[in-house]
Amino acid sequence: MHEAMLYERGENKEIRCNLCAHRCRISLGRRGVCGVRENVDGTLYSLVYGKLIAENVDPIEKKPLFHIYPGSRSYSIATVGCNFRCLFCQNADISQMPRETGEIMGRKATPEEVVERAIRSGSRTVAYTYTEPTVFFEFAFDVATYAAKRGLKNVFVTNGYMTHEALETIAPVLHGANVDLKSFQEEFYIKQCGAKLSPVLDSLKKMKELGIWVEVTTLIIPGLNDSKEELRKIAEFVLSLGRETPWHVSRFYPRYKVLDKHPTPIETVYKALKIGRDVGLKYVYSGNIPGGEGEDTFCANCGKTLVSRYGYLIKGYYVKDGRCSYCGETLDGIF
Repeated sequence: MHEAMLYERGENKEIRCNLCAHRCRISLGRRGVCGVRENVDGTLYSLVYGKLIAENVDPIEKKPLFHIYPGSRSYSIATVGCNFRCLFCQNADISQMPRETGEIMGRKATPEEVVERAIRSGSRTVAYTYTEPTVFFEFAFDVATYAAKRGLKNVFVTNGYMTHEALETIAPVLHGANVDLKSFQEEFYIKQCGAKLSPVLDSLKKMKELGIWVEVTTLIIPGLNDSKEELRKIAEFVLSLGRETPWHVSRFYPRYKVLDKHPTPIETVYKALKIGRDVGLKYVYSGNIPGGEGEDTFCANCGKTLVSRYGYLIKGYYVKDGRCSYCGETLDGIF
């Protein structure tokens, strides 16, 4: 076990965790909502420090992050646990393991080992992904700190439910994030995720304020968050973060406990693409539709295709020194 960061002690050895927006009050011998932070005799411990359940080399486009070193490799790690309980989770076997079984599984690794393996793999970034990186914050922070010293960038793939304290702590070594904005309904977050909407919106604003490159993803689930009105509200909020903020709208496939829904009609995803463009976003992308409309990056100035994609494959790349190869316009992101 590893002593946790961002908590305070109370009376009778009760602990208040200040890592995520749940701000769990944890009594002796109990764990927080995430299932991986435990009060042991009045001290909060992370149960997943250096215990990796997943460690892979992925295309950065898989995160999805389209404006951070397109076509590059991203060394991707995760531990078990999550502070959400999304009923449609695609990685529920590892994210919900501590909550459903009480088990904490994983292979031991040090921050230095992770970073050295990332460098050997040719990766340009370390991604904290698959489950919610906030719940393995201490390990992520140590890996990110060492990775930054070795010249790598760090990216979170996150539900955005961390506190401002957590963001301010990791911001100096966190370069980018893809944040799931799952819905614009409070009821959706409560029923489908076991959380609330407003902390996610606050985190997105805070990330932008701290200078972290942000991309937003919305998984469109038929009958739950696919109305034109809701999609427009999401698009308008993303626009409020800055029109350079990429919005990824992804096709849903049945997963975990949401097996009664059909995959999202492709037309619905394309409807969201149009909504995003109509409100004024510079970059709107489709997800989970390889070869479909909405995978390419265009120059916002001259309209030429700058990054041509098929799924995670880069077919053409027309960016030089972060600028459009045709007109010289600066492309938003990290290139």
